[in-house]
Amino acid sequence: MDMEQARYNMVEQQIRPWDVLDQDVLDLLFKVRREDFVPEALRALAFVDMEIPLGHGQAMWTPRLEARALQELAVRPTDRALEVGTGSGYLTALLASQAAEVVSVELIPEFTAAATQKLRAHGFDNITLHTGDAARDWADESGFDVIVLTGSTPVLSDAWRRRLRVGGRMFVITGEAPVMQAQLITCTAPGATRSVTLFETCVAPLANAPQPAAFVF
Repeated sequence: MDMEQARYNMVEQQIRPWDVLDQDVLDLLFKVRREDFVPEALRALAFVDMEIPLGHGQAMWTPRLEARALQELAVRPTDRALEVGTGSGYLTALLASQAAEVVSVELIPEFTAAATQKLRAHGFDNITLHTGDAARDWADESGFDVIVLTGSTPVLSDAWRRRLRVGGRMFVITGEAPVMQAQLITCTAPGATRSVTLFETCVAPLANAPQPAAFVF
């Protein structure tokens, strides 16, 4: 398999047509080797427009969703980023290539262990990985400039808005199947945020994500 041709086709046929035009993001997709983060048995599917199964009922985002989220977050070299759901570690690597520091939290210990090895092999030294449950919040008094939840959440906990520094951006997918909304939430002032709906999509929910209040007759 010609990996470089497949990578080029992924960018030109899937990602660029989905309005991902930021050259820094497109360049990064050639730099960080997606195939290194895909399960070995599925390596040939690394550039296919599909969610690649990781086990434990989890899957990698499609390449175009990864790229679009990265573009919307507009990560800066001084940013401190939080990723909820490490998964394969690929999006972690993309974030770490642009940010000053990345904190990534994963519920499944096997994913944390595998991502640690892969990210270390790629030479990243600005990533801190944790095994834990961050579906509702991740206590960190320093706050973050960038937050991305890699699983959907029917209801977004207000705690996440409080973790954003002023000027900080959060990418989150809210709602329930079959239709969910990708949103970019920006902290405009202390205690104030602005939300923009970007597009409709559907991804698996975070385990233990908050649920809507039940309607009682």
